[in-house]
Amino acid sequence: MTTNTPAQSPGVMWATRVIGLLALVGTGLTVWLGLWVTPPDKVQGDLVRLVYVHPGVAWVALYLAFGLAAACSLLYLWPRTRSLFWDRLAAAAVEVGVVFNVCTLISGSIWGKPTWGVWWAWDARLTSTAVLLVLFLGYLALRRVPAEPEVRAKRSAFAALFAAVDVPIVHFSVLWWKTLHQGATVLNANLSPTIHGSMAWTLLLGFVALTLAFVWMLLVRYRIGALEDYLGSGELDMALHDRQSEGVVADPTPEALAVVGNARAPAEVSR
Repeated sequence: MTTNTPAQSPGVMWATRVIGLLALVGTGLTVWLGLWVTPPDKVQGDLVRLVYVHPGVAWVALYLAFGLAAACSLLYLWPRTRSLFWDRLAAAAVEVGVVFNVCTLISGSIWGKPTWGVWWAWDARLTSTAVLLVLFLGYLALRRVPAEPEVRAKRSAFAALFAAVDVPIVHFSVLWWKTLHQGATVLNANLSPTIHGSMAWTLLLGFVALTLAFVWMLLVRYRIGALEDYLGSGELDMALHDRQSEGVVADPTPEALAVVGNARAPAEVSR
C-alpha cells in the first residue's frame, strides 16, 4: 500500500509542473530579448546584457532564498509555530540559495573581468557575498551531523539566523564602504531607475523568470526532503520492529523457562 505525503499530493505536483513550465518560458524569453532584441549600452556595449541575469540571481540568492530560510528558522524556534515543516523548508531554501549564490559570483566575475580588468577583487560586496556562501555551506554541513530531527532542526535554525546577519551587510556594502561595485540600478536611494524602455522590461522579465525558477526548485527540493524524512522514519520503524521480533520466543519450552529463571536468580538474591 502506498501512502502519499503532503508533498506528493496531486495539487502540489500539478502546481510544481506549471511553475516549472512558466519559469522555462520566462527564461527563454529573457534570453531572446536580452541577446537579440534589446540594444547595447552606450558605455558598456554588449556587456550590459549580463544585467538581465546577474541582478536576478543575486535577488533570488540573497533576499528570496536566504531571507526565506531565516524566516522559516524563526517560525521553527517560536514555540507556537514549531514544526518540522519549517525546518525542511528552510533547508530546501538554503540549498537552492547556495546554487544561486554561486551563479551570482560567477556572473559577477564574468562582468568584472572586462569592466575592472580582473576576475576577482576584494571588493566589499564581492567579499561579503563570498562570506555568505561559506556561512550557508556551513549550515548545510551542520545538517549532515547525525542527530535527532528536533535537535538538528533547532541548531540549524540558529545557524541560519547567524548566517543571515550577513545579508544586510551585503545589501548596504556599496553604501557603507567605497566599493568598485556599482549601486542599485532600479531600487536606488532616489527611486529613479537608470534603465528604461525594452531594457527595463527585459530586466523585469528576468527577475520574474528567475523567481519562478527558484519557486520551482524550492518545491522540488522540499518534496525530496519530505520523502527522505518519510522513508527514513519508515525504515527506522521497520528496523525496530524486526529487532523486537528477534527477541520474542514463541511457545517457550520448560527448559528455556528454567534457563531464564536461573539467569535471574543471582539478581534477585543480590536485592
